[in-house]
Parts: sequence; structure tokens; C-alpha cells
Amino acid sequence: MLLKVLGTAAGGGVPQWNCACRECSGARGDPRRRRRHASLAVKATEDRWYVVNATPDIADQIEGCPELHPGPEQRRTPLAGVVLTDAELDHTLGIARLREAERLELVATDAVRDAVLERQHLGELLAPYTELTWRELPVGGHAEPLGTLSTIRVSAIPVSGKRPRYAATDTADAGDSGHWVTALRLTDRSTGRTAVYAPALGAWPEALEEAVAEADCVILDGTFWDDDEPRRSGFSARTATAMGHLPIDGPHGTARRLASLPARCLYTHLNNTNPLVDPAAPQQKALARLGIEVAADGMEIVL
Repeated sequence: MLLKVLGTAAGGGVPQWNCACRECSGARGDPRRRRRHASLAVKATEDRWYVVNATPDIADQIEGCPELHPGPEQRRTPLAGVVLTDAELDHTLGIARLREAERLELVATDAVRDAVLERQHLGELLAPYTELTWRELPVGGHAEPLGTLSTIRVSAIPVSGKRPRYAATDTADAGDSGHWVTALRLTDRSTGRTAVYAPALGAWPEALEEAVAEADCVILDGTFWDDDEPRRSGFSARTATAMGHLPIDGPHGTARRLASLPARCLYTHLNNTNPLVDPAAPQQKALARLGIEVAADGMEIVL
């Protein structure tokens, strides 16, 4: 299994365009600290790739990943489709950016698909430009091939019923409310290797516990370092947990869980307020002592 880390930042990226916090200011002065929105490219076959989530900077992500470049024929792209873990704008706005494609396959749960089609109206908006085809993202123990002839199997693990703000007032339930935010379990049947990718994590259900215990690689939500970070930074009155993201540090932080796993563990989806965006931060060294990494844009992971 071959994975390419296309981006590692939470919404807004690093630096965020309207923010002058310490981390954003530092990234403006040091390009090495810049981070694109969290995304992952998964090699499905020899010449076909899927990306996980379509972020606002997806075109830049593609340009930064040679494996996703078009060729040799004009407009022939190795990008086969997009797997969506949720319906947040930061993970779906890039769909419109891909409108030049002749057709685009989207893999999502019913809840996410309906939000994109009925609330964002992307199907109607993009109909004059490209053909969107939808495939259901299997939830639970069942897994589906990631494209024709692929040995990679994908399934979803529900981790939160949190809806995006634009769909928060829906009176009808678009599918199971627990299927709004999912983690992905990727398994290579040719090698038996497994990866878990969870860029947004509002809870730690038993199914996730079982999946990470069996995984060879876990790439997890690292939006906030501690639970009080959003309030301390002044941009929210809510805690990290209340915003739908389990913190890294603290008595109920995810670092304690990851440290006990035999898998290679990495954090992604870092908010611009998170000290981990600075490679020299002491929090980076604290995680390293636990055997946990912070994912970097452009990183390649081979399983």
C-alpha cells in the first residue's frame, strides 16, 4: 500500500489568510512551516489514485504530487476519484475545483452525499461541467475495492454524528446520524497491511479501538493540542471536544491511546493554533518520546 500525504492542516491551512497568530506569522516567514489542508492520496492500481477529501487547495496538492500529474496523453489524469470522510466545506469545496474532469467518482456515506447534493447543490452546479458519479462508502465490517482491479479495500467507521454548520438545521435525517463523520479503514488484500485515516475525530467508539489495534499505520485527528486550546486562543467559546475534535494531550487525550499501539502513528489536521505546526516546538519532542509522529506535507508512507 502506498499513501501520499497531500496536506496536514485543519480548516484555513497554515498560515490562515486572516490570522496573525504566532504559528501563522511564523509560517509566513518560513515556507517549511506552511501546511495545506489535510488530505491523503491512496494508490489504487498501478496508474489510478484516489484522494481522501477534496480540499479548497486540491489543485495545489495535485501539482505538488508528481504521481497525480496528468499525462502522457492530453487531459489523461491518474486521479480516479475522491473518498469523503465528512461533508465539511474544508473537505468538499475542492470538488468544484475538479470540474474540468470528464467525469468524477465520489465515494461517501448517504448522509455526506445528500448534504453535498441537497444543501451545497453541487450536483446541479457542476452538471454543465462534468459528470459526478456516486458510490456508497460501506460502513462497518464490509469493505469495497477502491476502484476496479484494486487490491485496496475501503470501509468507514462512524466516529461522530456532527453535521456541518450549513446542514445543522436539517429536520430530516440524511441517513444514519452517526454516519456524518467517519474514519477510513484501508486494507491491502495482497499484503494484509492496514491503515486507518481519521482526520476528524469527535469520539473513540469501540469499532475504532478494534481497527487501530489491528492497523499497521494510524493517521489521526490532531486538530488541537489540548482541550482548552480553542478558548485560550480566543477564537471560540467551546472546548476542542465540544467542537468535535478529541485533543492530543491531557488525561483523555488521544496520545495516551496511540502510545500503546504497535502501529506507526501520526497526527494530521493541525489547526493553525496548534503548537505542533512548529517543527521546533517542545510538544513535537514530547510526542517523539512516545513514538508518535507529526505528519508532514509530501510525506510518503509505504506499507
